[in-house]
Amino acid sequence: MGFTIGGIREMRTGSRRRVRTTECTAVAEYTGLWGWDVVPGARAVSGRCSCGDASCPAPGAHPLSFAAPVRAGAGLDEATKAWAEYPGAALLLPVGGSFDVIEVAEPAGRRALIRLERMGLPLGPVCATPTGRAQFFVAPGAAAELPQLLYRMGWDDADLDLRGLGPGEHVTAPPSELGGLGPVRWLRPPTLDTAGAPPQARLLLGTLAYICHRTHF
Repeated sequence: MGFTIGGIREMRTGSRRRVRTTECTAVAEYTGLWGWDVVPGARAVSGRCSCGDASCPAPGAHPLSFAAPVRAGAGLDEATKAWAEYPGAALLLPVGGSFDVIEVAEPAGRRALIRLERMGLPLGPVCATPTGRAQFFVAPGAAAELPQLLYRMGWDDADLDLRGLGPGEHVTAPPSELGGLGPVRWLRPPTLDTAGAPPQARLLLGTLAYICHRTHF
């Protein structure tokens, strides 16, 4: 038997119990250790979204409208009980509360990450998506401030493959898949020091913009 979300049955092979245990442990880690809310999200199955909408504009990449978030601070028992209500849901993290996100192409993100680590600059968690993007977790407010920050650094007129994600948006969290294309992975996993206090965007933006510009041209 497979699971259903919004009417579409998931036909993946393997142990349902093992998958659920992994997901519940991940949810509890995000809520209990890192202090993040986790939102149950849709999944893509054979190109169709598990929300049941045949014309869904973002298959497997949006929150389930009927699902309640698991709030920051929930432990393993609470997270397991809450997640059991939405078996097979993807793990989504709401942006704009604990962190904003600066997203760039993955090749540029990997190069920037190496340079930033060599420079000894503070870094937060960094994800890689199956769509070829790297997502840098930064302090809240970065998305709104991004145009002004780029202007001050002289990058406002540059053709940069760089965007900010802020309030109202969500990112898919490991070990979940994004849009049925494959799992999201940590390039730099969260830690107790970085999850609750991601760096200010201005500390990373100069390097990210420079690498994005070099990679593009």
